[in-house]
Amino acid sequence: MGIIIYTDGGCSGNPGPGGWAYVILRGGTDGEILEERSGGERATTNNRMELTAAIRALERLEALEGQYGYIAGETELYTDSQYLQKGMNEWLPAWKRKNWHTGGKTPVKNRDLWERLDALAARRAVSWRWVRGHAGNAYNERCDALTQDAIRAQTA
Repeated sequence: MGIIIYTDGGCSGNPGPGGWAYVILRGGTDGEILEERSGGERATTNNRMELTAAIRALERLEALEGQYGYIAGETELYTDSQYLQKGMNEWLPAWKRKNWHTGGKTPVKNRDLWERLDALAARRAVSWRWVRGHAGNAYNERCDALTQDAIRAQTA
């Protein structure tokens, strides 16, 4: 029985008011929902919110382990952001080797968040999975709805 996490982030305008959300499940996609949460920022970007959602979910998973004891099994994190998924699966090792520069020799954007996420992910085995957004996946749709609510809360 592993952990499944769904995350989402977005903005109204880019940059603009943004929101992030996650849903944490134990025991597979039909398992028990341990928690869902969202938040936002008044001035941010879509990519920062995507990264923040994953950071907040992994931080919260650590806190839940303190509450429930160790939650055994693999952690699968599903995102509709190819930026997040490819960043963790493909780009991050090269960025670190190149002192946080891209192949084009420009500084990596959102380095502060990538470094936080890298440190959190290093504490457990996380499989980073991409899921098509707005394609009927119930947990991805739930994260999107929570994200949109968080964006609206920033503009209220």
